[in-house]
Parts: sequence; structure tokens; C-alpha cells
Amino acid sequence: MAFETIGFYVLAALAIIASVGVIGQRNPIYSVMSLIGSFGALAGLYILLDSPFTAVTQIIVYAGAIMVLFLFVVMLLNVPREDAAEWDRSHPLNRPGARRFGAVLAVFLLLELGWAVWHASTREAVALNTVSAGGVSSVAAIGRSIFTDYSFQFEATSILILVAMVGAVVLARKEPQ
Repeated sequence: MAFETIGFYVLAALAIIASVGVIGQRNPIYSVMSLIGSFGALAGLYILLDSPFTAVTQIIVYAGAIMVLFLFVVMLLNVPREDAAEWDRSHPLNRPGARRFGAVLAVFLLLELGWAVWHASTREAVALNTVSAGGVSSVAAIGRSIFTDYSFQFEATSILILVAMVGAVVLARKEPQ
């Protein structure tokens, strides 16, 4: 096997193990550290895909800035561990209406992912003519592509991040006594 193939399998396994660690940890600090490991493995996969700009962006933006923000929030909230006893029937997010709403959102997510995969598989490759001698695209071409060809995906990601922030605020708020 080639070095790239072995590297892919090692980095993919690390990304999967770290991602399972994110949702499987009871301590939020360990969960955040697992997420940093997952981002690092993804950056390695981007390097194997000959996309160093995306890999560096992954490390600087996600593993650097956002994970530091997550660590500060976790430390600020001083949450020692997840407590399942708090999620009784009276919790607002544990009501049947909230569960149905979550199920509808999950169905929409699966439909959107299916549409995106189908759309990407039927779409022809776009030749940007911006590949330099090392096989690295220019940052200007990446920006042009994001804001023209992939503007819907960019805006959908922005909305997803906004919803995640609102959800974090709702989950972290203190219930009135």
C-alpha cells in the first residue's frame, strides 16, 4: 500500500475515534479535547487531499479560535460533568413536541444531505484554471468559488452555525426557580 493510503486510514480512524470521544465523554473538557483531536485528524486528511490552505484554515480557525472559545465557555459555566438526572419529563427539551420538532428537522437534514450528494454527483467538474505548479489553488480562486458557485452552501453553513449558537444559549440558560 502507498503512504497516502495508509495515512488516510490512520487519520480517518483517528477522526472517527476522536468524534466518538466527543459525544461519549461525560466530562466536557475531555469532549472539547477530543474535538480538537478530530479537527487535527481532519487537517491531516486535507493535507493528503493536496489542500494545504484548507488544512491550515482548519487548524487556525477551528482548532485554534473556536476550540479556545469552547474551552472558555465550558470553564466559565463550570460544568463538571453531564448529569442525566436533570433531564426529567419537566425539562422543556424533553417534551413530546420538542422531540417531534427535532425529528422533523432530522428528516429535513437527511433530505438536504441526499439532495447535496445527488447534486454533487451529477454536476460536472468546474475548471477554474487556477492551479499553480504545486497543485495549490489560489486563495482568490477559493473565495470566488465559495461566493459564486457555492453561495447556497456557504449561507446554509452560516445559518447552521447561528442555530447552534442559539441552541447553546438555550441549553446553557438557568431555569427560573
